[in-house]
Amino acid sequence: MSKKTRFQTRAIHAGNEPDKETGAVVAPIHLTSTYQQEGVGLNKGFDYSRGGNPTRQRLEENIAALEEGQFGIAFASGMAATTALFQTLNTGDHVIIGRNVYGGTYRMSVEVLSNHGFEFDFVDTRFLDQIEAAIKPSTKWVFVETPTNPLLELCDIQETAKLCKTHEISLAVDNTFMSPYGQTPLALGADIVMHSATKFIGGHSDLIAGALITNDASLAERLYFIQKSGGAIPSPFDCWILLRSTKTMGLRVQRQSDNAMELAQRLQSHPAVVSIIYPGLETHDQHDLALKQQLNPEGDPIFGCMISIRLSSIEKRDAFLSRIKLFTLAESLGGVESLVCIPYGMTHASVPTEMKKTMGLTEDLIRLSIGIEHIEDLYADISQALKD
Repeated sequence: MSKKTRFQTRAIHAGNEPDKETGAVVAPIHLTSTYQQEGVGLNKGFDYSRGGNPTRQRLEENIAALEEGQFGIAFASGMAATTALFQTLNTGDHVIIGRNVYGGTYRMSVEVLSNHGFEFDFVDTRFLDQIEAAIKPSTKWVFVETPTNPLLELCDIQETAKLCKTHEISLAVDNTFMSPYGQTPLALGADIVMHSATKFIGGHSDLIAGALITNDASLAERLYFIQKSGGAIPSPFDCWILLRSTKTMGLRVQRQSDNAMELAQRLQSHPAVVSIIYPGLETHDQHDLALKQQLNPEGDPIFGCMISIRLSSIEKRDAFLSRIKLFTLAESLGGVESLVCIPYGMTHASVPTEMKKTMGLTEDLIRLSIGIEHIEDLYADISQALKD
Protein backbone atom coordinates (compact mmCIF):
# COMPACT_ATOMS: atom_id res chain seq x y z
CA MET A 1 0.00 0.00 0.00
CA SER A 2 1.29 3.47 -0.90
CA LYS A 3 2.89 5.54 1.85
CA LYS A 4 0.80 8.44 0.53
CA THR A 5 -2.29 6.69 1.85
CA ARG A 6 -3.11 8.22 5.22
CA PHE A 7 -2.47 6.43 8.51
CA GLN A 8 -6.06 5.60 9.39
CA THR A 9 -6.61 4.07 5.95
CA ARG A 10 -3.41 2.03 6.09
CA ALA A 11 -4.37 0.80 9.57
CA ILE A 12 -7.58 -0.69 8.21
CA HIS A 13 -6.46 -1.93 4.80
CA ALA A 14 -2.72 -2.82 4.88
CA GLY A 15 -2.48 -6.59 5.25
CA ASN A 16 -6.26 -6.81 5.57
CA GLU A 17 -7.32 -7.58 2.01
CA PRO A 18 -10.42 -9.80 1.76
CA ASP A 19 -9.75 -13.54 1.68
CA LYS A 20 -9.12 -14.60 -1.93
CA GLU A 21 -10.71 -18.03 -1.57
CA THR A 22 -14.00 -17.06 0.09
CA GLY A 23 -14.20 -13.27 -0.17
CA ALA A 24 -14.43 -12.94 3.62
CA VAL A 25 -13.85 -9.29 4.52
CA VAL A 26 -11.99 -10.42 7.65
CA ALA A 27 -9.35 -12.94 6.64
CA PRO A 28 -9.32 -16.28 8.50
CA ILE A 29 -6.84 -17.25 11.21
CA HIS A 30 -4.43 -19.84 9.89
CA LEU A 31 -4.18 -22.10 12.93
CA THR A 32 -1.76 -24.56 11.40
CA SER A 33 1.74 -25.70 12.23
CA THR A 34 2.58 -27.13 8.82
CA TYR A 35 1.51 -26.99 5.14
CA GLN A 36 0.91 -29.49 2.35
CA GLN A 37 3.67 -29.47 -0.25
CA GLU A 38 3.10 -30.36 -3.88
CA GLY A 39 6.53 -31.97 -4.05
CA VAL A 40 9.89 -31.90 -2.34
CA GLY A 41 10.71 -28.22 -1.99
CA LEU A 42 7.52 -27.22 -3.81
CA ASN A 43 5.09 -25.24 -1.63
CA LYS A 44 2.72 -22.30 -1.83
CA GLY A 45 5.02 -19.96 0.06
CA PHE A 46 4.80 -21.64 3.45
CA ASP A 47 6.23 -24.87 4.82
CA TYR A 48 6.23 -24.57 8.63
CA SER A 49 4.63 -21.86 10.75
CA ARG A 50 7.73 -21.03 12.76
CA GLY A 51 9.23 -19.80 9.51
CA GLY A 52 6.11 -18.14 8.17
CA ASN A 53 2.36 -18.03 8.61
CA PRO A 54 -0.20 -16.20 6.45
CA THR A 55 -1.80 -14.46 9.43
CA ARG A 56 1.57 -13.32 10.79
CA GLN A 57 2.57 -12.17 7.32
CA ARG A 58 -0.53 -9.98 7.15
CA LEU A 59 0.29 -8.47 10.54
CA GLU A 60 3.89 -7.76 9.55
CA GLU A 61 2.71 -5.99 6.42
CA ASN A 62 0.25 -3.94 8.46
CA ILE A 63 2.69 -2.82 11.16
CA ALA A 64 5.40 -2.00 8.62
CA ALA A 65 2.95 0.22 6.75
CA LEU A 66 1.97 2.05 9.93
CA GLU A 67 5.63 2.90 10.68
CA GLU A 68 6.23 3.86 7.03
CA GLY A 69 8.68 0.98 6.73
CA GLN A 70 9.21 -1.77 4.19
CA PHE A 71 9.82 -4.72 6.51
CA GLY A 72 7.99 -5.80 9.67
CA ILE A 73 9.17 -8.71 11.81
CA ALA A 74 6.76 -9.89 14.53
CA PHE A 75 7.78 -11.52 17.80
CA ALA A 76 6.19 -13.14 20.84
CA SER A 77 6.90 -10.06 23.01
CA GLY A 78 8.62 -6.71 22.98
CA MET A 79 11.55 -8.24 24.86
CA ALA A 80 11.80 -11.01 22.25
CA ALA A 81 12.02 -8.29 19.59
CA THR A 82 14.71 -6.36 21.49
CA THR A 83 16.68 -9.55 22.14
CA ALA A 84 16.51 -10.49 18.45
CA LEU A 85 17.87 -7.07 17.52
CA PHE A 86 20.83 -7.52 19.87
CA GLN A 87 21.38 -11.02 18.49
CA THR A 88 22.55 -9.39 15.26
CA LEU A 89 25.68 -8.40 17.24
CA ASN A 90 28.96 -10.29 17.41
CA THR A 91 31.13 -10.98 20.44
CA GLY A 92 32.86 -7.78 21.54
CA ASP A 93 30.30 -5.43 20.00
CA HIS A 94 29.17 -2.43 22.06
CA VAL A 95 25.71 -0.88 22.45
CA ILE A 96 24.77 2.48 23.96
CA ILE A 97 21.38 2.38 25.70
CA GLY A 98 19.36 5.16 27.31
CA ARG A 99 19.86 5.16 31.09
CA ASN A 100 16.11 5.44 31.80
CA VAL A 101 15.35 2.31 29.79
CA TYR A 102 12.58 -0.19 30.50
CA GLY A 103 13.59 -2.51 33.34
CA GLY A 104 13.24 -5.61 31.17
CA THR A 105 15.67 -4.21 28.60
CA TYR A 106 18.15 -3.46 31.36
CA ARG A 107 17.75 -6.95 32.82
CA MET A 108 18.21 -8.72 29.49
CA SER A 109 21.24 -6.60 28.57
CA VAL A 110 23.11 -6.75 31.86
CA GLU A 111 22.15 -10.14 33.27
CA VAL A 112 21.87 -12.22 30.08
CA LEU A 113 23.41 -10.81 26.92
CA SER A 114 26.51 -9.37 28.60
CA ASN A 115 27.39 -12.99 29.44
CA HIS A 116 27.60 -13.67 25.70
CA GLY A 117 30.33 -11.11 25.09
CA PHE A 118 28.23 -8.05 24.27
CA GLU A 119 29.02 -4.75 26.00
CA PHE A 120 26.42 -2.21 27.12
CA ASP A 121 26.73 1.33 28.44
CA PHE A 122 23.80 3.32 29.79
CA VAL A 123 23.82 7.06 29.19
CA ASP A 124 21.42 10.00 29.41
CA THR A 125 20.23 10.13 25.80
CA ARG A 126 18.63 13.53 26.29
CA PHE A 127 22.09 14.91 25.60
CA LEU A 128 23.93 14.33 22.31
CA ASP A 129 27.32 15.03 23.87
CA GLN A 130 26.83 12.21 26.36
CA ILE A 131 25.92 9.80 23.56
CA GLU A 132 28.95 10.85 21.55
CA ALA A 133 31.28 10.58 24.55
CA ALA A 134 30.21 6.94 25.03
CA ILE A 135 30.97 5.89 21.45
CA LYS A 136 33.77 3.36 21.05
CA PRO A 137 35.36 1.77 17.97
CA SER A 138 33.25 -1.33 18.77
CA THR A 139 29.94 0.54 19.07
CA LYS A 140 27.34 -0.89 16.67
CA TRP A 141 24.01 0.38 18.01
CA VAL A 142 22.51 3.27 19.90
CA PHE A 143 19.25 2.07 21.45
CA VAL A 144 16.90 4.73 22.84
CA GLU A 145 13.42 5.01 24.27
CA THR A 146 11.59 8.26 23.73
CA PRO A 147 9.67 9.11 25.81
CA THR A 148 11.34 6.98 28.44
CA ASN A 149 9.64 4.76 30.97
CA PRO A 150 8.62 6.15 33.46
CA LEU A 151 10.34 9.56 33.66
CA LEU A 152 9.20 10.64 30.18
CA GLU A 153 12.59 11.92 29.11
CA LEU A 154 12.94 12.61 25.38
CA CYS A 155 15.70 11.90 22.90
CA ASP A 156 15.98 14.05 19.78
CA ILE A 157 15.65 11.29 17.19
CA GLN A 158 16.62 13.38 14.18
CA GLU A 159 19.79 14.81 15.74
CA THR A 160 20.77 11.45 17.24
CA ALA A 161 20.32 9.81 13.82
CA LYS A 162 22.67 12.38 12.29
CA LEU A 163 25.26 11.68 14.99
CA CYS A 164 24.97 7.93 14.43
CA LYS A 165 25.41 8.27 10.69
CA THR A 166 28.52 10.39 11.22
CA HIS A 167 30.03 7.56 13.26
CA GLU A 168 28.59 4.77 11.05
CA ILE A 169 26.48 3.46 13.91
CA SER A 170 22.88 2.24 13.66
CA LEU A 171 20.06 3.86 15.64
CA ALA A 172 17.21 1.83 17.14
CA VAL A 173 14.20 3.53 18.71
CA ASP A 174 11.79 1.92 21.15
CA ASN A 175 8.60 3.67 20.04
CA THR A 176 6.30 1.82 22.43
CA PHE A 177 5.23 4.86 24.46
CA MET A 178 4.06 6.84 21.42
CA SER A 179 2.85 4.12 19.02
CA PRO A 180 3.12 4.49 15.23
CA TYR A 181 0.23 6.98 15.44
CA GLY A 182 2.17 9.48 17.55
CA GLN A 183 5.76 9.28 16.31
CA THR A 184 7.58 8.09 13.17
CA PRO A 185 11.24 7.35 14.00
CA LEU A 186 12.12 5.93 10.56
CA ALA A 187 11.03 9.18 8.93
CA LEU A 188 13.29 11.02 11.39
CA GLY A 189 16.34 8.97 10.44
CA ALA A 190 16.27 5.91 12.71
CA ASP A 191 17.40 2.61 11.24
CA ILE A 192 14.91 0.41 13.07
CA VAL A 193 11.89 0.78 15.34
CA MET A 194 10.91 -1.57 18.16
CA HIS A 195 7.45 -1.93 19.67
CA SER A 196 6.04 -3.84 22.55
CA ALA A 197 2.86 -4.50 20.56
CA THR A 198 1.31 -5.54 23.87
CA LYS A 199 0.75 -1.85 24.57
CA PHE A 200 -0.89 0.66 22.17
CA ILE A 201 -0.81 -1.57 19.11
CA GLY A 202 -2.81 -4.27 20.90
CA GLY A 203 -4.56 -1.72 23.05
CA HIS A 204 -6.82 -4.06 25.03
CA SER A 205 -4.50 -5.77 27.54
CA ASP A 206 -5.33 -9.19 26.10
CA LEU A 207 -2.11 -10.34 24.42
CA ILE A 208 1.68 -10.09 24.44
CA ALA A 209 3.62 -9.38 21.24
CA GLY A 210 6.50 -7.38 19.81
CA ALA A 211 7.68 -6.05 16.47
CA LEU A 212 10.68 -4.63 14.65
CA ILE A 213 10.29 -2.40 11.58
CA THR A 214 13.01 -1.26 9.20
CA ASN A 215 13.75 -0.12 5.65
CA ASP A 216 17.12 -1.90 5.64
CA ALA A 217 16.69 -5.05 3.53
CA SER A 218 19.93 -6.63 4.76
CA LEU A 219 19.05 -6.08 8.42
CA ALA A 220 15.52 -7.36 7.83
CA GLU A 221 16.87 -10.54 6.24
CA ARG A 222 19.04 -11.21 9.31
CA LEU A 223 16.11 -10.57 11.63
CA TYR A 224 13.78 -12.88 9.71
CA PHE A 225 16.47 -15.56 10.02
CA ILE A 226 16.74 -14.97 13.79
CA GLN A 227 12.93 -15.00 14.06
CA LYS A 228 12.76 -18.36 12.28
CA SER A 229 15.76 -19.85 14.06
CA GLY A 230 14.87 -18.70 17.58
CA GLY A 231 11.16 -19.30 17.21
CA ALA A 232 10.01 -16.46 19.49
CA ILE A 233 6.95 -15.84 17.34
CA PRO A 234 3.41 -14.66 18.13
CA SER A 235 0.62 -17.17 17.66
CA PRO A 236 -1.65 -16.84 14.62
CA PHE A 237 -4.52 -15.95 16.96
CA ASP A 238 -2.53 -13.11 18.56
CA CYS A 239 -1.58 -11.85 15.10
CA TRP A 240 -5.23 -11.86 14.09
CA ILE A 241 -6.23 -9.96 17.24
CA LEU A 242 -3.50 -7.39 16.56
CA LEU A 243 -4.78 -6.92 13.01
CA ARG A 244 -8.18 -6.17 14.51
CA SER A 245 -6.66 -3.80 17.06
CA THR A 246 -4.60 -1.66 14.71
CA LYS A 247 -7.79 -0.66 12.87
CA THR A 248 -8.82 1.46 15.86
CA MET A 249 -5.36 2.55 17.02
CA GLY A 250 -5.73 6.11 15.79
CA LEU A 251 -9.04 6.60 17.58
CA ARG A 252 -7.78 5.03 20.80
CA VAL A 253 -4.41 6.75 21.03
CA GLN A 254 -5.80 10.19 20.21
CA ARG A 255 -8.51 9.85 22.86
CA GLN A 256 -6.03 8.57 25.44
CA SER A 257 -3.66 11.43 24.72
CA ASP A 258 -6.46 14.01 24.87
CA ASN A 259 -7.56 12.60 28.24
CA ALA A 260 -3.99 12.66 29.54
CA MET A 261 -3.43 16.25 28.45
CA GLU A 262 -6.57 17.39 30.24
CA LEU A 263 -5.69 15.46 33.39
CA ALA A 264 -2.12 16.75 33.42
CA GLN A 265 -3.28 20.35 33.14
CA ARG A 266 -5.68 19.90 36.04
CA LEU A 267 -3.26 17.95 38.24
CA GLN A 268 -0.34 20.37 37.91
CA SER A 269 -2.16 22.79 40.21
CA HIS A 270 -3.49 20.17 42.62
CA PRO A 271 -2.15 20.83 46.14
CA ALA A 272 -1.48 17.12 46.83
CA VAL A 273 0.74 16.69 43.78
CA VAL A 274 4.34 17.65 44.52
CA SER A 275 5.46 17.33 40.90
CA ILE A 276 4.07 16.08 37.62
CA ILE A 277 5.91 14.85 34.54
CA TYR A 278 4.13 15.12 31.19
CA PRO A 279 5.69 16.30 27.89
CA GLY A 280 2.54 18.22 26.98
CA LEU A 281 3.04 20.68 29.83
CA GLU A 282 5.20 23.76 29.31
CA THR A 283 6.88 22.91 32.62
CA HIS A 284 8.44 19.82 31.04
CA ASP A 285 12.11 20.50 30.26
CA GLN A 286 11.76 19.12 26.74
CA HIS A 287 8.30 20.42 25.85
CA ASP A 288 9.64 22.14 22.71
CA LEU A 289 11.14 18.88 21.46
CA ALA A 290 7.84 17.09 22.08
CA LEU A 291 6.07 19.77 20.02
CA LYS A 292 8.45 19.10 17.13
CA GLN A 293 8.87 15.34 17.33
CA GLN A 294 5.65 13.84 18.66
CA LEU A 295 3.13 14.45 15.90
CA ASN A 296 -0.03 12.62 14.92
CA PRO A 297 -0.71 11.82 11.24
CA GLU A 298 -2.35 15.22 10.77
CA GLY A 299 0.86 16.89 11.94
CA ASP A 300 -0.56 18.07 15.26
CA PRO A 301 1.45 17.64 18.50
CA ILE A 302 0.46 14.63 20.58
CA PHE A 303 1.96 13.90 23.97
CA GLY A 304 0.88 10.35 24.79
CA CYS A 305 -1.18 8.89 27.61
CA MET A 306 1.53 8.42 30.24
CA ILE A 307 1.68 10.73 33.26
CA SER A 308 4.05 10.41 36.22
CA ILE A 309 3.37 12.17 39.51
CA ARG A 310 5.09 12.41 42.91
CA LEU A 311 3.22 12.67 46.22
CA SER A 312 6.24 13.34 48.51
CA SER A 313 6.07 10.13 50.57
CA ILE A 314 5.48 6.40 50.42
CA GLU A 315 2.63 6.80 52.94
CA LYS A 316 0.77 9.22 50.67
CA ARG A 317 1.49 6.99 47.69
CA ASP A 318 -0.01 3.98 49.45
CA ALA A 319 -3.01 5.99 50.61
CA PHE A 320 -3.62 7.01 47.00
CA LEU A 321 -3.41 3.39 45.85
CA SER A 322 -5.85 2.26 48.54
CA ARG A 323 -8.48 4.79 47.41
CA ILE A 324 -8.22 4.75 43.62
CA LYS A 325 -11.12 2.89 41.97
CA LEU A 326 -11.08 3.24 38.18
CA PHE A 327 -7.31 2.84 37.88
CA THR A 328 -6.16 -0.76 38.29
CA LEU A 329 -2.82 -1.37 40.00
CA ALA A 330 -1.00 -3.37 37.35
CA GLU A 331 2.04 -3.39 35.12
CA SER A 332 1.78 -2.60 31.40
CA LEU A 333 0.18 0.39 29.70
CA GLY A 334 -1.55 1.56 26.56
CA GLY A 335 -4.81 -0.34 27.02
CA VAL A 336 -8.27 1.20 26.78
CA GLU A 337 -8.57 0.92 30.57
CA SER A 338 -6.62 3.18 32.93
CA LEU A 339 -3.81 1.63 34.98
CA VAL A 340 -1.61 2.78 37.85
CA CYS A 341 1.89 1.47 38.53
CA ILE A 342 4.75 2.09 40.97
CA PRO A 343 7.79 1.65 38.71
CA TYR A 344 10.32 1.61 41.57
CA GLY A 345 9.08 -1.73 42.85
CA MET A 346 7.27 -3.05 39.79
CA THR A 347 8.46 -2.46 36.20
CA HIS A 348 11.93 -1.32 37.32
CA ALA A 349 12.43 -3.63 40.29
CA SER A 350 15.43 -5.26 38.58
CA VAL A 351 17.25 -1.94 38.11
CA PRO A 352 19.92 -1.42 40.81
CA THR A 353 18.97 0.96 43.61
CA GLU A 354 21.90 3.28 42.93
CA MET A 355 20.99 3.56 39.25
CA LYS A 356 17.37 4.36 40.13
CA LYS A 357 18.62 7.04 42.51
CA THR A 358 20.88 8.54 39.83
CA MET A 359 18.06 8.83 37.31
CA GLY A 360 15.58 10.24 39.85
CA LEU A 361 13.31 7.19 40.02
CA THR A 362 11.89 7.49 43.54
CA GLU A 363 9.62 5.24 45.56
CA ASP A 364 6.83 7.84 45.65
CA LEU A 365 6.68 8.13 41.84
CA ILE A 366 3.31 7.00 40.48
CA ARG A 367 2.91 6.16 36.79
CA LEU A 368 -0.54 6.56 35.28
CA SER A 369 -1.57 5.01 31.97
CA ILE A 370 -4.66 6.92 30.88
CA GLY A 371 -7.41 5.04 29.08
CA ILE A 372 -10.41 6.08 27.02
CA GLU A 373 -12.89 6.42 29.90
CA HIS A 374 -14.77 9.69 30.31
CA ILE A 375 -12.41 12.42 31.42
CA GLU A 376 -14.67 13.64 34.24
CA ASP A 377 -14.91 10.16 35.76
CA LEU A 378 -11.13 9.78 35.66
CA TYR A 379 -10.52 13.16 37.25
CA ALA A 380 -13.14 12.57 39.94
CA ASP A 381 -11.49 9.25 40.81
CA ILE A 382 -8.00 10.78 41.05
CA SER A 383 -9.31 13.71 43.06
CA GLN A 384 -10.97 11.55 45.71
CA ALA A 385 -7.86 9.35 45.91
CA LEU A 386 -5.68 12.42 46.57
CA LYS A 387 -7.75 13.67 49.52
CA ASP A 388 -6.08 13.50 52.94
